[in-house]
Amino acid sequence: MKRIFTATVLLIWLLAGAALAQNKPTLVFTAIPDQDETRLVQRFTKMAGYLEAKLGVPVAYLPVKSYPAAVTAFTNGQVQLAWFGGFTGVQARRQVPGSEAIAQGVEDVAFKTYFIANAKTGLKPSPQFPIEIAGRSFSFGARASTSGRLMPEYFIRGQFAGRAPDQIFARVGFSGDHSRTIQLVQSGAFEIGVVDYTVWEFETKLGRVDATQVFVLWETPTFPDYQWTIRGDVEKIYGTGFKESVRSALLATDDPAILTPFSRTKFIPAKNADYTPIEEIGKAAGLIN
Repeated sequence: MKRIFTATVLLIWLLAGAALAQNKPTLVFTAIPDQDETRLVQRFTKMAGYLEAKLGVPVAYLPVKSYPAAVTAFTNGQVQLAWFGGFTGVQARRQVPGSEAIAQGVEDVAFKTYFIANAKTGLKPSPQFPIEIAGRSFSFGARASTSGRLMPEYFIRGQFAGRAPDQIFARVGFSGDHSRTIQLVQSGAFEIGVVDYTVWEFETKLGRVDATQVFVLWETPTFPDYQWTIRGDVEKIYGTGFKESVRSALLATDDPAILTPFSRTKFIPAKNADYTPIEEIGKAAGLIN
């Protein structure tokens, strides 16, 4: 009889715990739309399922249409967690006191941008900055992209005495995301473009890069980039220790089905100070106060 009573109490306790988890608010996260939308939905739906199982609360991914929309969703409390680029992470944390960068990919510590060129330009890959790109048509990615705008523009200005891109190139465009930049340069719509190196390599593996039409012209020095950032008030909603639980869940991610679409081998700890160089460059460029 005692064993039956104990088992019954345990069952009631487990059911009560499950009900409590179901009654908790959904943890909603978003991400900058840095490449093909369908691919992003697949990637982050898998991550949502993983986090839900680890955290014991409902988790949902909120797609957005632009980099600024991702920042806005975070700052207005529509989401509690976000996969940001270096610059958008800085923007978001500056607007939400107490918010923290909690995890990054191993690859994000020393990230880089590829300058890519259409084969018809006649340019050749070089370890040195290709000053011959002056006078060509040029495409950045999104306006708030770290690897698709902020850092490449920083290196460009450094080579051309501080001149703005529209003073250097015949035509300047913003594709909106890295996948689109590759398509534009490969098609010849733009002669030169800049892309996140992980997206270039992932697109290459998928067979979407035609090496006879587009190639890597130059790669930049490294810089810190993507990270998971969580709001500072998250524990008021989910309880003390929840932030650390999210961090631990991210760091424990080891399923290739989740990591491969990220082009990451694993996630490691991150902190706000890791992105100070990005913040300083953003200030110098007049993109943040």
